Amino acid sequence: MGKEQSWTISQLAKEFEITARSIRFYEEKGLLNPSRTEGSHRLFDKKDRTRLKLILRGKRFGLSLDEISEILGSATADMNEAEQVATALRHFKTVLKDLEARKIEIEKLQSELLLYVGGLKTRLAQLEERAEDRPY
Repeated sequence: MGKEQSWTISQLAKEFEITARSIRFYEEKGLLNPSRTEGSHRLFDKKDRTRLKLILRGKRFGLSLDEISEILGSATADMNEAEQVATALRHFKTVLKDLEARKIEIEKLQSELLLYVGGLKTRLAQLEERAEDRPY
């Protein structure tokens, strides 16, 4: 049977466009658990690579590392897949709710700003018109 594929920390950092320090931080937080070579270099397997991808996706969606840890089952090692999916669903519903609230706030700000910009354009046109009416 062939040897399982593995990656070094620098390979993963390059692939995911993050720093090696970030990967080490996720390891310190218990989110990743790479094996070590005899020279104590980290080797990440397919499971670690997948977990890193999920960590980065969770961060992009606005989840905290504690929430990501809960979804991945780091906090409770005996979490089954159904519990993991239910936990992810609960967190992502909260993120969606927050995004919707932020979207509404952004739309309000955009409307207010458009009105303000319209007023500024009108005022500028008035000022420019007055300047043209002045004799030299």
